Amino acid sequence: MHKDYTNFRKLLDTGDANCVATVRGFLEKIENEMHLNSFIETWGEEALQRASEIDQKIQNRTAGKLAGMVIALKDNICYQGHKVSASSHILEGFESQYSSTVVQRILDEDAILIGRTNCDEFAMGASNETSYYGPVLNALDNSRVPGGSSGGATVAVQAGLCHAAIGSDTGGSIRQPASFCGVVGLKPSYGRISRWGLLAYASSFDQIGPLTNNVEDAALLLQVISGTDDYDATVSTLPVDNYTLSDENSPKKIAYLKECFGEGVDEEIKHQLYALFELMKAAGHTVEEVSFPYLDYLVPAYYVLTTAEASSNLSRYQGLQLGYRTAEKGDLDMLFKKSRSEGFGKEVKRRIMLGTFVLTSDFYDAYYSKAQKVRRLIRQKTDDILNTYDFILTPTTPTVAFKFGEKTQDPVAMYLADIFTVQANLSGHPAISVPGGKHSNGMPFGVQLMGKHFGEKKLLNFAKYLHNLAV
Repeated sequence: MHKDYTNFRKLLDTGDANCVATVRGFLEKIENEMHLNSFIETWGEEALQRASEIDQKIQNRTAGKLAGMVIALKDNICYQGHKVSASSHILEGFESQYSSTVVQRILDEDAILIGRTNCDEFAMGASNETSYYGPVLNALDNSRVPGGSSGGATVAVQAGLCHAAIGSDTGGSIRQPASFCGVVGLKPSYGRISRWGLLAYASSFDQIGPLTNNVEDAALLLQVISGTDDYDATVSTLPVDNYTLSDENSPKKIAYLKECFGEGVDEEIKHQLYALFELMKAAGHTVEEVSFPYLDYLVPAYYVLTTAEASSNLSRYQGLQLGYRTAEKGDLDMLFKKSRSEGFGKEVKRRIMLGTFVLTSDFYDAYYSKAQKVRRLIRQKTDDILNTYDFILTPTTPTVAFKFGEKTQDPVAMYLADIFTVQANLSGHPAISVPGGKHSNGMPFGVQLMGKHFGEKKLLNFAKYLHNLAV
């Protein structure tokens, strides 16, 4: 059973594999790996029925671009008639009334959705320890976190429980767990993919993207889910490129950020990336150190702005219209307070309170307004670098996956796990994490590439080359 779809599709087309047997195999493996806690729910009977229909389409040669691709869905993306909870008690039991644009597009191309995956509550976390359904375990070392917030989706791909997964990335929630688990994670340009049907955390940051075992599968999924959407006014009207990968490998200019190789970055990760630079130079590429003076401002600006947006977005969950409602009797004010206090977890409540604080009239200019100015500077500086260089390269994360409980008592330490990934969300640029190597402790780490706005075609091509070079 192939973990990647590209090779599996060849077997489907030649008749050497079929969808029904493949889905059965994945369901059996999910059952055997229940201890990883990557899935909240599987849709076995439905997936098998769909697999049978797609096998017939393949025989009739009417199958779509994703025929037989078995996909796991992060538990914050809506699928009509199926539960979605953002791994929160406050939405426990809620059933989606419609399908997200992304889900509809992959179904239209004959993909098979196998289940919804665990994540940090409302996508707020870097370790998948904040989920109402409990933590997800890293399949390579069960004592370590998988990263977050798309931890369940990432482990589903890592452990071979599906061909690919669809996650969301607000500050690194696809790329950071991809680094910790040794898979490929892509955050496209802001506006490349519709957010219609994604339960919002921070609307000007959130972006849906794929988690896969290779860059080819990520490119294929991006091709299908990208493009304009009448339901989302923030989607770009720019044409969608043909993301089919080529072996084109003309010399590129790559900037690596000096500040991302300083104190706090694991020495083995630095050593292996410097060795990778030498390989790139030997192949004819230019690799140069560039200063990015705003590194220390990335995380503060990110958390001021995202918590402000979260405090607004999550105000709709109050126990009146949908989801969890407190059992206690009282007036409307008490109903709202008790439902939210009981329904939201500790980290979500922390971020709502932070966001409400920075939006108050007394502190708006001191925090929110200033963070918006910093965001503009970050975007301008990132654009300046990419006007000279083809790509920006950094470690995806400063360390490999950490142990459970290591950072839970120190929110700031947890927030810094995203220090290299939040830049792309603040600036809106596309970024991808590909496996970069292995630490002496056996855990993988990722290399992150950032490209120009809507430059995913070139980014994906070079990411494929870099992945092959690194491994």
